[in-house]
Amino acid sequence: MNTATLATWAICTAATAAVIARPLRWPEAIWAVTGAALLVVAGLMPFGAAWHAIGKGMDVYLFLIGMMLLSETAREQGLFDRVAAIAVNHAGGSRARLFLLVYATGVVTTTFLSNDATAVVLTPAVFAAAKKARAEPLPLLFACALIANAASFVLPISNPANLVLYGGRMPPLGQWFGSFALPSLAAIVVTFAMLRFVERKNLAGDCARDVDTAPMTTGGKAALAGIGVTALLLLAMSAFDRPLGLPTCLAGLATTLGVCLLRKTSPLDTARSVSWSVLPLVAGLFVLVEALDRTGVIAAVADALRAMAADPAKGAATAGTILAFGSNLMNNLPAGLVASTAVAQAHPPRLIVDGLLIGVDLGPNLSVTGSLATILWLQAIRREGEDVGFWRFLKVGAVTMVPALAAALGARVLIG
Repeated sequence: MNTATLATWAICTAATAAVIARPLRWPEAIWAVTGAALLVVAGLMPFGAAWHAIGKGMDVYLFLIGMMLLSETAREQGLFDRVAAIAVNHAGGSRARLFLLVYATGVVTTTFLSNDATAVVLTPAVFAAAKKARAEPLPLLFACALIANAASFVLPISNPANLVLYGGRMPPLGQWFGSFALPSLAAIVVTFAMLRFVERKNLAGDCARDVDTAPMTTGGKAALAGIGVTALLLLAMSAFDRPLGLPTCLAGLATTLGVCLLRKTSPLDTARSVSWSVLPLVAGLFVLVEALDRTGVIAAVADALRAMAADPAKGAATAGTILAFGSNLMNNLPAGLVASTAVAQAHPPRLIVDGLLIGVDLGPNLSVTGSLATILWLQAIRREGEDVGFWRFLKVGAVTMVPALAAALGARVLIG
């Protein structure tokens, strides 16, 4: 291994560690961008290659822009407060029932709008529900974070990482359900059971009931309609194997502009409230992955996948487990990009590819920086005055992710 390769590995490892640890409590984006810039400044990566790597993430950036605009518009129009009041009243004064309602809502949101939407759109509503119910918010917030990953392979659109891993060539929905219906059910049920067990003390007792439900404003109705149209649009785009980023971005822009027109307010006010730092974070991660590719690491991964093809069942379980834990070391977006490139080179059996998908989707439930959805969730709860450190999340993630991963991979291998 030459000096340039060692230096590249050192910078990528340090940048990834900084994203996880957040030295000086600085945002994750600063460390990812700093690592990417160091690679270029040190001459370890040509500027053109770095720019090309940033361009690879265009569909992801557009998708996130649309989702963040939808979320902020809905929040400003009081949609989350109304949803929260309805959830609290249906819980009937039971914290455990409120937890179940939140989890079920998270399953639906993740399935039809993606795990990033659950992190960005649902989390503020759940925090509002906890506040109205005068209940401990963290168990409900953890439900948002974990179901965003546990339900992220119900449909191809449930996680942008699915599109990344399959290189945009998604299998037909019938084939998808045949492969992932049982593993998804296993992941969702086991994650719920383990999280419910871990948070049993905080979920005991009663909470507030019969809270006032404010009438929905015209802007709130328009925001809700925009979210509904976006969900239908994503399903249609997925059915035709079309990129999701531009349609989502246009839907978010149209919703924001439409609501601002109805309310006679400036869209700039909404734009200022969006957490734009997630975009340079993702761009930095794409550059780090490109740098690793240039060191030959992806070729080594492809060789390993070819070797696993001799025993697809064992290979699927092994590859899925390794990628699940690896996603927590470098975030599942770059990990999925590495796996996708390696799959394109190795052409392993479908069972192994499916195992990789389960690992890259479900594995990030172990740590707070394991997936982009969890980082978005973390930013959302920080806006509300809450925070969850690395070790606090790990304590919950270790108990919930490992058995859920084993159940999902076992179910997929069982199907064959």
